Amino acid sequence: MAIKLICSDIDGTLLQYGKKELEGEIFEQIRALHEKGIIFCPASGRQYTSLRKLFALVADCCVFLCENGGVIYKDEQCIAKNPIPRALAEEIANDLWTRSNGQGEVMLSGQNTVYLMERGMGMLKRVRFIGNHYEIIHSPADVPEDIVKVAVYLHEGSGLYADRFVPRWNKVVNCAVAGPFWIDTTLANKGLGVKSICRALGFDLSEVMAFGDNYNDVSMLDIVGLPYIMKTAAEPLLKKYPNHTARPEDVLCDFLLKSAEL
Repeated sequence: MAIKLICSDIDGTLLQYGKKELEGEIFEQIRALHEKGIIFCPASGRQYTSLRKLFALVADCCVFLCENGGVIYKDEQCIAKNPIPRALAEEIANDLWTRSNGQGEVMLSGQNTVYLMERGMGMLKRVRFIGNHYEIIHSPADVPEDIVKVAVYLHEGSGLYADRFVPRWNKVVNCAVAGPFWIDTTLANKGLGVKSICRALGFDLSEVMAFGDNYNDVSMLDIVGLPYIMKTAAEPLLKKYPNHTARPEDVLCDFLLKSAEL
């Protein structure tokens, strides 16, 4: 079956950690895909403001899966939102704050604003680096809108706290390590986000290609027709998915060349 949608995680996949801007090659590829009727989807824990800025040159060719599936944007409009029940979101945030040994900083995501409970450990610098629209708060109760994601930034490394938070909260929400310094919790996940997009656009999941590098990408990679995992991923993920790549752009290059031959 032909591919109609290509989803890619951003940090650690399309954008290597520490980099702020994408290279020109991917924009040319997204345009070429669009000309063939194939939609590109940045699929990330980032908010829409950050993703829209990152893909400004080709935003008209994209549908945006934001906040790990908590918010979906297309043509500048929010077409789907999956908030966490308010009391549960506040309970998770307070737990991440109080049980991280004074090292964790908490980020609560609304539709297009992140609300930060910070300790000066590096989260604010990271949020500014990726270009999120943000506000500083002192309590989860200060968030004035629906909460679609609760994340904790751990400057010592997310791996040190994964066993503390992931098993506990994974029983009621989707909780996963989302990078070297983040653990995310959402009611949605990237898989749910991809399903929402496919329903809205009339695509079958078998018509989707996806790229990821971490455990918060598993729900997406498990349901699509053609999943790819980055070669830098953890060993269990490399064993789980047979298609490995060092760069999504390399796969897309081959895909476009083969498409041109048909």
